[in-house]
Amino acid sequence: MNIIPDIQTNRIAIKLRPTAEKMVKRGHPWVFEDSIIKQNTEAKAGDLVIIYDAKKNNFLACGLYDPYSPIRVKLIHAGKPTQINKEWFSIKINEAYELRKPLLETDTNSYRLLFGENDNLPGFIADVYDTVLVVKLYSHIWFPYLNWIIDYLIEVSGCKTVVLRLSRLLQSKGESYGLYDGKVIYGTLENEVVIFREHGVSFSANVIKGHKTGYFLDHRENRKRVGELAQGKTVLDVFSYAGGFSVHALAGEATEVISLDISKHALEMAKNNALLNTHTGIHTTMAIDAFEGLQSLINQKKRFDIVVIDPPSFAKRESEISKAKNSYARLAKLGAQLVMPGGILVLASCSSRVNAEEFFTISEENILGSGKSFEELSKTYHDIDHPITFPEGAYLKCGYYRIS
Repeated sequence: MNIIPDIQTNRIAIKLRPTAEKMVKRGHPWVFEDSIIKQNTEAKAGDLVIIYDAKKNNFLACGLYDPYSPIRVKLIHAGKPTQINKEWFSIKINEAYELRKPLLETDTNSYRLLFGENDNLPGFIADVYDTVLVVKLYSHIWFPYLNWIIDYLIEVSGCKTVVLRLSRLLQSKGESYGLYDGKVIYGTLENEVVIFREHGVSFSANVIKGHKTGYFLDHRENRKRVGELAQGKTVLDVFSYAGGFSVHALAGEATEVISLDISKHALEMAKNNALLNTHTGIHTTMAIDAFEGLQSLINQKKRFDIVVIDPPSFAKRESEISKAKNSYARLAKLGAQLVMPGGILVLASCSSRVNAEEFFTISEENILGSGKSFEELSKTYHDIDHPITFPEGAYLKCGYYRIS
């Protein structure tokens, strides 16, 4: 299939500073611009870069050149030399699919088929919603290989439609070969809102205009767990977005669920998602800033059997880490005050810059700081369709605490 005209690529040879070379030998997938000490010729987006050992001139790894990013080379293969061709991509996509097969044996038809660096394809995301495949590109490096990759993704997933989403960077810089964000590049899309299933619960994703690829698939296992805990319970879902936790709780026979989010549009999606499933619980929404909303509920002396707090990433850059930690501390303290004795507080983070150990320490110290004690029930991380192969790839962590 030819989505775009064939783009010719060149092979580039580079050598690295000793510290960067060590990182590559350890399997890290990024080479920063200032790590390159020798390069044999100019390069353009998507050119194949071969990294040689500075002393012995042996092959170390290969990757794709990105002139628009401080991560100048995104590695796709390390170890023994290999041919990067059509067949190489087909093997990588098959390996990724095999890893996700156990998930597809459940009543689930939505999953992440490719997870960037963690599947050896940096900056390339592919999510499946029923029979619609949504590809999100975060780097120009993929344009020369897109025709090959899309072919194999269709073959492996069996999807009937492919939608292309482009990051802001790709929309604003460099050549995009007539492609644009939200373009249907294969098949036809009857409705931009696609209904899909997650462990037997129905949801919708707007694959053209929604955040990322249309929905956040990463919390699937935690949403299922909250659903299983929710029978006969009252639940508060903070930063609810499209109601992932809320809808699972309602499907799990919660008696009352409140979805709290600052976005009225997100809460409309949450209401619509709840209506896709049969439930008898009362579902209400609160359109308010999370910190204000939590304080308001405390002032009203409201208490819930389960409180879920799953904020967006508070630390997108280094300078935001300290503020992020303060926010996690405040949320743990506020949340603990809203849980009935014997109830459960669920605290999550998707900031990779705040690691799991730091996040759990902050959460636990501040539950205690609210005057409550707790029993740790469990800690969870990534589901199988979000594998982790390098430290920065790990971002999701979630703690379950019984408050006494």
